[in-house]
Amino acid sequence: MSKNSKQTSNKVSSLASKILRDPSSSSIQKELAGSALSQSHSSKQTGADMESKASQVLKSDKYNGTTKALAASILSQSNKER
Repeated sequence: MSKNSKQTSNKVSSLASKILRDPSSSSIQKELAGSALSQSHSSKQTGADMESKASQVLKSDKYNGTTKALAASILSQSNKER
């Protein structure tokens, strides 16, 4: 199994932190933010379930740029063999 060594950038980590502290953030934003933060300064990879959710976010027109930025970061850290 191939290992993806990418990590969440400081910019995305900061964004994710703000989202988690903001009570008006949506549940999907908070889920994506939590996943992104868990991969900050870590060798963890995105799981298949979260990978699927992030992919759906990027395909949909109903999500804003912030949500899509988190989804893109998460997908960039997924297992390349899936």
